Amino acid sequence: MARACQVCGKGPQMGNSVETRGKAKYLGGVGTKITGITRRKFKPNLQRIKVTTANGSHQTMQVCTQCIRSGAVRKVVKHAPFKLPKAEKSTAG
Repeated sequence: MARACQVCGKGPQMGNSVETRGKAKYLGGVGTKITGITRRKFKPNLQRIKVTTANGSHQTMQVCTQCIRSGAVRKVVKHAPFKLPKAEKSTAG
């Protein structure tokens, strides 16, 4: 299952690459013309990241950037966040 997101299943999609020439009318030209249309493949932006699964184990997955940004997966915490030391009670008065 290469080239597909392991969370949402997003994979490559086919589309057209449109080649144009000329200057747009609103810029003072006579308009743009299409000189060629070829098929192309739109590939998802996949990242290989370590993910914390539901049972707490860690797993490496290929995940699209939309799933990472939306919070569909949770990345592994490599270092514990910084914590302030507890304040000592002072007896000076």
